[in-house]
Formats: sequence, C-alpha cells, structure tokens
Amino acid sequence: MRTSSGIGRQPPKRSAAVNCLLVNQFATPGLGSLMARRFIAGTVQLTLSIVGFGLFIGWFVQVSMTTYRLVADQPLEPARYPWMGKAGVIIFAAAWFWAWITSLSILREARKNQAADPAPPRPIPPRINP
Repeated sequence: MRTSSGIGRQPPKRSAAVNCLLVNQFATPGLGSLMARRFIAGTVQLTLSIVGFGLFIGWFVQVSMTTYRLVADQPLEPARYPWMGKAGVIIFAAAWFWAWITSLSILREARKNQAADPAPPRPIPPRINP
C-alpha cells in the first residue's frame, strides 16, 4: 500500500536514483528529490529554487529597463533593488547544492540496497525440439 509518508516506501533502484540525480541537477532542483519520495527536502529545495530564480529574473528586468532607458536617451535611473540579483543567485545555488547532496544520498541508498539484494538469476528458456 502506498502512503504519502516515507514509512512504506520501497528502496530506490539504481536507474531511478540516476534519473533523480539528473533531474535535480540539470532540470529543477528539488524535483528529483520529490521523484525519490523525499517530500520535505524536495518541497523546500523546489521552493528555494523558484524564489531564487524569481529574484534573479526581477533583478534582470530592472537592469534591462535601465539599459533600454539609456538607449532611449532618457535620464539614467539607478536600479531600485540591486540586492535582488545576488540574493537570487545565492538562494538558487543553495537549493542546487542541497539537491546535489540529496541526490548523492539517494544514489548511496540505491547502491547499498543493490548490494544487499542481488538480482535473481535469469530463467533458462525451454528448448524446442523440432
């Protein structure tokens, strides 16, 4: 029976753990952790990455608006919130690094479970006599 908590979860397989690592590192930090059923860590990582990305995009829009005002010969106006870019990058980097640590933990767990539970032998196919 599947539950939403980690109480009844099955140990991850190696291929699933690699997929979680790839999603965590190259798509969205936290999404791979959610795929591995690490709900608390995944939710916090995903939230941090979205907040960090949003802050960075806000800063980028401010810088772009300032640049376009310069081109249009309007008076130069400094960016209102220059801290947003640094804060966004730092928050996103923290989420990405935490997702990396979680991914390595998932890989270690999968490797440990694979060593403890070897694959069953393949059945021999029956011979067909003509």
